[in-house]
Amino acid sequence: MLIEKAQIMDEKAMARAMARITYEIIERNHGVENVCILGLKSRGGEIARRIADKIQEIEGRSIPVGMLDITPFRDDIPKDAQIEDTSSIPFDVTGRKIVLVDDVMYTGRSTRAALDAVMARGRPEAVQLAVLIDRGHRELPLRPDFIGKNVPTSRNEEIRVMMRERDGVDKVSIYVKKEEAR
Repeated sequence: MLIEKAQIMDEKAMARAMARITYEIIERNHGVENVCILGLKSRGGEIARRIADKIQEIEGRSIPVGMLDITPFRDDIPKDAQIEDTSSIPFDVTGRKIVLVDDVMYTGRSTRAALDAVMARGRPEAVQLAVLIDRGHRELPLRPDFIGKNVPTSRNEEIRVMMRERDGVDKVSIYVKKEEAR
């Protein structure tokens, strides 16, 4: 059983982090020409939509947003498993600047699966990575381009991102197993 050890971001902190990521995306890409956003299912999708809304607010133009299901590309699932890809990508990735958006980056394995999922659909001009939380402990040589907050954790801790659209509240907390909380 997991218990909440500490809340590390509230609604306002999350909004500030997503706004900062949005401005960094705009600055790095010299605007949003040819930029598309793909949120990793599921909470990465909510963060991606909020970033796209903020881009609309700042730049006065909407950019394409999609939802990427990485499940069929995970390295802990047998290659012959019949897994349905439930991605929803209303644009061609070829020649586009793709910003992958995830809630938490940990080992890098989800990001690797996301890269495989994107490349299976075409050849983008560039792929950038935005994460709300980077908790370290990388197992692959990957790093995000845009980070909302760095949160050093131990391997026995878990970061949970809660989104209003899915969970009824915006917050990020660290959880530990009940026996470790003592």
